Amino acid sequence: MKNVLQTIFKKKQNIVIGAIHLPPLLGYSKFPGFQNALRNVLIDMRAFERGGVDGLIFENNYDIPHTTLAGPGTLISMALIGQVLRKATRLPLGVNVLWNDYEAALVLAKLLDLQFIRVPVFVDSVKTQHGIIRAMPKKVMQLRKSLEAEHIALFTDIQVKHAEMLSRRTLVQSAQLAIQNGSDAIIVTGEWTGEAPKEAQLAALRAKISSFPLLVGSGLNNQNVSLLFRHANGGIISTSLKRGAQKKAEVNVKSYAQRIDMKKVRRFVDIVKRNK
Repeated sequence: MKNVLQTIFKKKQNIVIGAIHLPPLLGYSKFPGFQNALRNVLIDMRAFERGGVDGLIFENNYDIPHTTLAGPGTLISMALIGQVLRKATRLPLGVNVLWNDYEAALVLAKLLDLQFIRVPVFVDSVKTQHGIIRAMPKKVMQLRKSLEAEHIALFTDIQVKHAEMLSRRTLVQSAQLAIQNGSDAIIVTGEWTGEAPKEAQLAALRAKISSFPLLVGSGLNNQNVSLLFRHANGGIISTSLKRGAQKKAEVNVKSYAQRIDMKKVRRFVDIVKRNK
């Protein structure tokens, strides 16, 4: 079976996926309006592109408080913004609808001709500050089939950040379960936004899952990428590439007003390239 990363990104290793964090969307009190939202989304997209990333993913990161399923305002906003993004970039593009609206993500991906989606809860049921979210891998696979969207890759988190596991399971067991249930690539995160998984975790996981696609889903930066990419095929990055300092009071470490810095992207990508 051909490696899904090779199919999407034309390479199997050192893959950098830039995450475009959308502002609070329609229905949230701090929604800045579509014109402002689109302007900032395109600024971030261009910074990622010019910095040399391999792909992009957009998500409703600042729709706080999140809900398990996104509301109509969020979905309409993401469809309109996603359409603009798809036309504006030739890079592989994915979507993540928080907290775990895989139905909306698959529909958006199908309609917008996206290459992949991120599913935060796939095989590990979790407790979050937004409620309990049940893992339903069979329903995910059934929906993808019914939408005739089996060409859209599923990048699935295991033991996802900002959540408490409802079952006792090792990271390796979660990975193996995700693979058995049809994941196309596994995502491993730290416990919170901006926190990376431990290198020992990735090393142990790689030893058990052989060459199966493995991505780092949080906490990547200039200091740890060389170490983590020894075991992972690539990763999703945003926070450390934004302008300005971190804000301890922010749930997401940095505010939605802080734009992606193209120079930071380029430095990060250069470090990754030196790993070859």
